[in-house]
Amino acid sequence: MLSNGEYIGVSVPQEEITPVFRISDLCALLEGYMTPDQIKEVYRAYLFGAEAHDGQHRISGEAYITHPLEAAKVLAEMHMDHKCIMAAILHDVIEDTPTAKETLETEFGEEIAELVDGVSKITKIDFESKAEAQAENLRKMMLAMVRDIRVILIKLADRLHNMRTLGVMRPEKRRRIARETLEIYAPIANRLGMNTIRLELEDLGFAAMYPNRYRALKDAVIKARGNRKEIVQKIETGIKRRLRQEELNGSAFGREKHLYSIYLKMRQKHLSFNEVFDMYAFRIIVDKVDTCYRVLGTMHSLYKPVPGYFKDYIAIPKSNGYQSLHTILFGPYGVPIEIQIRTEDMHKLAEAGIAAHWLYKAGSSKSTNAEARAREWLRGLLELQRNAGNSLEFIENVKLDLFPDEIYVFTPKGEIMELPRGATAVDLAYSVHTDVGNTCVASRINRRLVPLRTPLLTGQTVEIITASGAKPNPVWLNFVTTAKARTNIRHYLKNLKNEEASNLGKRLFEKELLTLGYSLDKVSDYDLEVLCSAHHYKDCNALFEDIGMGNRMASLIARKLVLDDGGAEEGVLLAGQSDTGAPLIIKGTEGMVVSFAKCCYPIPGDPITGFVSAGRGIVIHTENCKNISEYRKMPEKWIDVEWDPDLEGSFTAEVRVDVANQRGVLATVAATMSDMDCNIENVDMEERDGLTSSMVFIVTVKNRVHLAQIMRRLRSIKSVMRISRKKS
Repeated sequence: MLSNGEYIGVSVPQEEITPVFRISDLCALLEGYMTPDQIKEVYRAYLFGAEAHDGQHRISGEAYITHPLEAAKVLAEMHMDHKCIMAAILHDVIEDTPTAKETLETEFGEEIAELVDGVSKITKIDFESKAEAQAENLRKMMLAMVRDIRVILIKLADRLHNMRTLGVMRPEKRRRIARETLEIYAPIANRLGMNTIRLELEDLGFAAMYPNRYRALKDAVIKARGNRKEIVQKIETGIKRRLRQEELNGSAFGREKHLYSIYLKMRQKHLSFNEVFDMYAFRIIVDKVDTCYRVLGTMHSLYKPVPGYFKDYIAIPKSNGYQSLHTILFGPYGVPIEIQIRTEDMHKLAEAGIAAHWLYKAGSSKSTNAEARAREWLRGLLELQRNAGNSLEFIENVKLDLFPDEIYVFTPKGEIMELPRGATAVDLAYSVHTDVGNTCVASRINRRLVPLRTPLLTGQTVEIITASGAKPNPVWLNFVTTAKARTNIRHYLKNLKNEEASNLGKRLFEKELLTLGYSLDKVSDYDLEVLCSAHHYKDCNALFEDIGMGNRMASLIARKLVLDDGGAEEGVLLAGQSDTGAPLIIKGTEGMVVSFAKCCYPIPGDPITGFVSAGRGIVIHTENCKNISEYRKMPEKWIDVEWDPDLEGSFTAEVRVDVANQRGVLATVAATMSDMDCNIENVDMEERDGLTSSMVFIVTVKNRVHLAQIMRRLRSIKSVMRISRKKS
């Protein structure tokens, strides 16, 4: 390379003098760890990018090529490989210039073309909303990131430079980009252990999102810093002196919390600025792991530790591979001191994260702890993508996954499992394996049986109990916290609902055919294919599913089949047979596609009727329900139904009990119901006149006979004045 920034044999146009100096700065950085041939390849990518972006300018007025170069500089400071640097320089050519992916592949190879394509947004598809477009672009990037982790490193470098130059944007666009940075990109940097980039993204995002709060907090920190200097120096001197006395090698220095961290702590814990900024933070870097624990003991002898605030992230690393010892001490003047103790390698990993694989392990095939955990997380993303219904659901699940506040529990075999705070046994079951989650029925915490919804705590030993015939419960969605559990439960229930809808639809269709004097067995496969094709269904299952969900009327589809098959004469037959036929038998095993109305609570033994509701399937009402009068004008949606005589199961009923106000009357009534094998789901109490109260119970019973026995037993209680079943 010549002194003016040119490479021998390559002439640079005069008008590109400013970019050339920028590329020369980049090349100077690369000379520290790359071969001349690799640097020449990077320079070739720059010339291609500069030509592709020729004539384009950023809002600030700079030539557009300066942005890719700045992104490449961020990656060069991490000592990323030459192909990653080349992809960073070219990362906008597919999206913002006429250059096709195939051109890049021909010019620079498939690997670089895939990296650039992974970062590029989808521009050729029209989306219904901006949120959907944004979600789909993020999903595309994350799937590319699963194939090659460097995709997200390029995107983070791109986002970091955009955040550094965000001031020229309109206020609303500034806030939108800042919110996306704080919600997606900073947490991804944290998940990959890239602490340096995360801190800068958070502070830049905070400044753009809440400029007034940022300025006020920054001024407060500057004002308070002067008063702290003497105390920080005194504590630092005391720590260093004690390390020398114990002959422990290590460097100690005070560190200042960054603004966004202070802001979050103030907001989440409802603390004043003085309460947060009163914490003095120090970091001690030593030579080996053994020394970390010796330094910890020394610090605990120097200042008293605060009980319950010691965390060993060396023995149990964080999800991003971070390792360190954390402790909080009572310092001089009664001020709390936070101390982090780690080795030099741990410190490098804490700052660079996944990038440390390139920065410190160049030429080595050995994976870092951060890289192994990142790969595991990416595999989890792939599973979320497979089971998510759409892009928006996928991104919501990713957001859930990006904000873990970890707890650590043990399996019965002593393995350590990491989960977000608030996780339950169901979350643990799904983190072990999807099949374990789908079939779990109970859990033991420290050998004691507990409900599945019990939140887990660090240090507990948790055993998951499974049963081969068990299935996920929709109620689990109310308390699970992990994205993997939530996605798998939804996926299972969706498939289950589709299967149940298909079975119900087939029964409804067959019932209508019987009404018309036909049978499904007698209908040829060809006729069914023609019927499905006429209604734009790929197969019979899709047709039956739509009928079962109430989106299609079985009677209309059946008549269409019969008319097309039998011609006009059959149409005459229809007029005489349309109102005959056996009712649909309700077996209680139809699942989610047959529901029982909450207005009248029908139970076996009640005269019932069915109403086909789009998207819900069939809703069962009692024949004397007052609400069905609203549907009288839609006779085509009514369906004859009746209970299966051999039906078994639990059904909900509402019972009103008027009682005299006496001590223990609720307990007496509840105990009586329990003795009658009746489960109470809910109870509401209302005092009427000071002497009497009304209790409304939602209970589960087997049938009308069972309910009558319960009511008869309740009437024998002296304090019960009146009892009735609420039907509408």
